[in-house]
Amino acid sequence: MRKEIYITDYNCITPLGFDVSSNWNALLKGKSGVALHKIIENQEPFYASMIDSEKLEEEFYLCFDETQKKNFTRLEKMFLLSLKPLVERHSISDETAFILSTTKGNISLLKNKTALPEGVFLSNLAQKLADFFGFKTKPIVVSNACVSGVMAIAVAKNMIQAGKYKDAFVIAGDEISEFVVSGFNSFQAIGTEICRPYDKNRDGINIGEAAAAVYITSELNQNEKFSFKVLGDSAINDANHISGPSRTGDGLFASIKNAMTEANIPVEKIDFISAHGTATIYNDEMEAIAFNRMELQNVPLNSMKGYYGHCLGASGLLESIISMESALKNTLIPSKNFEETGTSQSLNIIKENQPAEIKYILKTASGFGGCNAAIVLEKC
Repeated sequence: MRKEIYITDYNCITPLGFDVSSNWNALLKGKSGVALHKIIENQEPFYASMIDSEKLEEEFYLCFDETQKKNFTRLEKMFLLSLKPLVERHSISDETAFILSTTKGNISLLKNKTALPEGVFLSNLAQKLADFFGFKTKPIVVSNACVSGVMAIAVAKNMIQAGKYKDAFVIAGDEISEFVVSGFNSFQAIGTEICRPYDKNRDGINIGEAAAAVYITSELNQNEKFSFKVLGDSAINDANHISGPSRTGDGLFASIKNAMTEANIPVEKIDFISAHGTATIYNDEMEAIAFNRMELQNVPLNSMKGYYGHCLGASGLLESIISMESALKNTLIPSKNFEETGTSQSLNIIKENQPAEIKYILKTASGFGGCNAAIVLEKC
């Protein structure tokens, strides 16, 4: 009999707060972390969602003693803060996995450098974080563009089911840097306004930054305040284009279909979809087509990008956490800034806070290179 896999704890560090409750309260009030920021000299400010560096430093120095505070980058401090509460509540054994999801890691270390610093390698970043908390197994890095956060949950689930580990800590994060901004600018993808996923008047993404962490296990105990079963997962690459998704939504459609098949529940049972929703024409349109092909067009759906921006490797994990919090609070959060449908096929986009019984969640993600991922969660 296949092991059942559960998410039983989580935490996040974002511009809206340094724990889940702060984030949830901000979301209920419709607050957004997206604001004008000047990132690159000699360039105009643009909309992005950035963590206040002074507040980050203050929180880091409050949470760690003097011997633990040295030689950490800004991103590493985000990671450590997000994971610390989970490590304090759950033990680490010889059979505990440590999984890091990130797209760029310490890419900022490359600035003004002629040689590659050791910290820029993702394997070294993962090992540094793992060593800090005393993990005993070799860290696993998941870096597959913007589906990384969702895929990291799937990797943990599948490796525990295969008997490789008993439990896992999954951590995801990325920060805004000149490199990231320049990359998205080269695609002319950054919006001139606050992003509007699925809206007729959208004009591009807002970059965001965050760190998030979840604890995943096959063994429940009496102390768990909640649990969500990971019923199914899938990741499919549509092999369409280096940056553009399949126009027919093939990869996302196949990912959802496979995840639903493994979950062994009909589409009619899905109560809520946490979608990717980047507010770019090609992504939003592709998602609308894929959801309609799966006959999910009437399921309440939101994108969190209007609150957090696009947090790259953190987005999938962060949005999964907010989805689970929605289920626990029996409340659907609106897709911020959506007013008028801007896709060729309709979707049931949430427009205001509303009560709802949420048991089954579909979380999806899509990214550069044609990657797509989906997981199905059940509130237990």
